[in-house]
Amino acid sequence: MPPFSVEALFSQAELASWLAVGLVAVAAAYLYGTHRLRLRGDSWPLSRTIVFLGPGLGSIALVTVSGFGAYDTTLISVHMVQHMVLSMVAPIFLALGAPITLALRTLPGRPRKALLSVLHSRVARILAFPLVSFGIFVVNPFVLYFSSLYELTLHNGFVHELMHAHFLATGCLFFWPLVGRDPLPGRWPYPARALLMVLSVPFHTVLGLTVMQSATLLGGDWYPSLHLPWVDPVADQVTAGGVLWAGGEIVSVAMLAVLVGQWIQQSRREAARIDRQLDRLEAAETPPLGSLA
Repeated sequence: MPPFSVEALFSQAELASWLAVGLVAVAAAYLYGTHRLRLRGDSWPLSRTIVFLGPGLGSIALVTVSGFGAYDTTLISVHMVQHMVLSMVAPIFLALGAPITLALRTLPGRPRKALLSVLHSRVARILAFPLVSFGIFVVNPFVLYFSSLYELTLHNGFVHELMHAHFLATGCLFFWPLVGRDPLPGRWPYPARALLMVLSVPFHTVLGLTVMQSATLLGGDWYPSLHLPWVDPVADQVTAGGVLWAGGEIVSVAMLAVLVGQWIQQSRREAARIDRQLDRLEAAETPPLGSLA
């Protein structure tokens, strides 16, 4: 492999992969759903479409289909960028795109009932419970990087792809109940969601510092065995730990800002609803002018 560079992001891209086809299919399905809503006169916020297709699916494509994907088994620092995007960046924007709500509004009878049954199933309630998804989200990286699993992902291409899907799935499980606009069971109030987000910050810091200070290379002898003259595996692992540390804090702060913004919007909507209710009660209790005369 040539040295990693901006040019390599384009020259090493694999646009003919199955993942690229899958991303295009998901984007087409989402756009078809919005098109069906417009045909019957219903509206769909343009902002949801933009965040779902752009930073949502787009960030997944950036770190998997482009040269990032070609170097994810060559540089552990590139892999860590991939890890952060798939588990923390893309899930947030996918959740803000509300694809489940779009599906419920556009699917015909039987598929819609099947989706509703999945959403209200016991498994969905357990996985969507914030403490469960929080535990999965926090523990998984430690299990992956400090066991033989990570080395297995480097030697086995299929397991490597499963790891990518796992990152995305765990990220969606954690962030969807926190910021998602879709109907999910057991959703907590905003103060509890913000607290859960704050509690996740130390774990990324500990993980990043542990990777940076580890005397053992992640992946065993995989990276030294590549014999690349332009990279030092030890220094690259230090960079990877820094990506985990800094990236986790940056995303967490941005996530808190999103939660606070949603909390303010909900408070305003609730205040407006109460005002309308009070106006109706006042109008019902006030006798008309003719009866007073």
